[in-house]
Amino acid sequence: MLVIAGAAAAGIVLLRDDSDSDGAKGGDRAAEPAPTEGPDGRSLEDFYGQRITWTRCDQNECGTLEVPVDYQNPGDGSIKLAVERTRATGDRIGSLVVNPGGPGAPGTDTAKDADFYFAQELRAAYDIVGFDPRGTGDSAPVDCLTDDALDAYVAADPDPDTPEEVATAKDNSEQFWSGCQARSGAVGGHVSTVEAARDMDVLRAALGEDQLDYFGFSYGTRLGATYAELFPDKVGRLALDGAVDPSLSPREGALSQAKGFETALRSYLQNCVDEGSCFLGASVDAGLRTITDLLAAIDAKPLPTKDPEGRDLSVGLAFYGLILPLYSEENWPYLDDALKQAIDGDGSTLLFLADTYGSRQNGTYTDNSLEAISVINCLDDPWSITPDQVPGQFPDFEKASPTFGDVFAWGLTACNGIPFTSTDEPDLKIDGSGAAPIVVLGTTRDPATPYEEAVAMADQLESGVLISRDGDGHTAYNKGNACVDDAVHGYLLEGTVPQDGLTC
Repeated sequence: MLVIAGAAAAGIVLLRDDSDSDGAKGGDRAAEPAPTEGPDGRSLEDFYGQRITWTRCDQNECGTLEVPVDYQNPGDGSIKLAVERTRATGDRIGSLVVNPGGPGAPGTDTAKDADFYFAQELRAAYDIVGFDPRGTGDSAPVDCLTDDALDAYVAADPDPDTPEEVATAKDNSEQFWSGCQARSGAVGGHVSTVEAARDMDVLRAALGEDQLDYFGFSYGTRLGATYAELFPDKVGRLALDGAVDPSLSPREGALSQAKGFETALRSYLQNCVDEGSCFLGASVDAGLRTITDLLAAIDAKPLPTKDPEGRDLSVGLAFYGLILPLYSEENWPYLDDALKQAIDGDGSTLLFLADTYGSRQNGTYTDNSLEAISVINCLDDPWSITPDQVPGQFPDFEKASPTFGDVFAWGLTACNGIPFTSTDEPDLKIDGSGAAPIVVLGTTRDPATPYEEAVAMADQLESGVLISRDGDGHTAYNKGNACVDDAVHGYLLEGTVPQDGLTC
């Protein structure tokens, strides 16, 4: 299993205390296919004519939006999308639709945690509107595996290096895709990014907005750029932070991420060395050897933990526990603690970090993000290779990332066997021709969406304007950089388009 982009969604709120979660979005909740309304002959105009009925949910307002299962045949059935809104705290100028990334992350959490994601200037001026994209969260969620099966799927070696591990990887993939088909039904074939972008336009209309104001992070930038391609005349103020290059093939994207995580790990180690007496080694290369030796030892013998369920730390779980804190410089101390503990023979904190990556809590999964990301990504582009072809990829991937390269090479098999085929513009090319100015943000040492991809997106979008943040971690906004935040606020609040190429 390799779903690195999925942590991009979690990268905004990595280590938030979710202890009060009721687990309603757990992985076992959808043993039956996601519910849909039956054919009723409605037209697309009927969906555009709806208004959301809001009800109180904690401190916010919640509602549902009905959208066609298949936009090519809107009368053939519908699904309901979960929507959450936190009201503007000051003089309201409109609705700001938001997406945290993934793909697979439930966007309603972004509205729920609006005070964390957005500065008070934005909170005062906009209703923050989050929605669970189709197939995620509480929006007809796709389901592929029971929680127990998902545990085994995540724990498996992401770089299988024995015949037995390769056989396990093949079995896991077959079980995953057969489970998706059996447990998700027709919805599994209709959770593409194009369809989610069409949903956003229905949402725009239901909110009573003539144009869409939008803030998307990570994969949310691809969703926003797709919206701009489909509905250029409806583009209001779009901010796309932690941007992805929509033109990259799956292989090129995997190479880009492998390089990005290598850069982030080396930056983490350089910081450790610069602070003096680094516990991992006296140099970056020495620190890398310590980490790779640790992973090899865990691969040979999983580490015990203090987990109340009695789980050990497998090498797969150790891998996800290692990469998660790289999303935010503020989380590097957690990685320090986890690695120190693991070196001493206790995998408890790395296990906690891996569980955080997968939205696993108290023995269950609080959302379906680990399943949804694969279905959405593979529906968007089903290209893959077979396990027998993986070794031929090692040279290029090890050059991009000596530490993580082989894992990312194995990730190229992820879509092998997908039973679904996209029917809604699967080959859409994105340039946003005719759209109003779109602000694209990139961070120079972003692990999950490397800076070069933001440059590429801004260049490919006809009206793209680039803001660059020199720093570590995933995404640029609300990270303590006043230059970035002032430029974003000037754009979203006043319509002042930043200078293209602004460097902060």
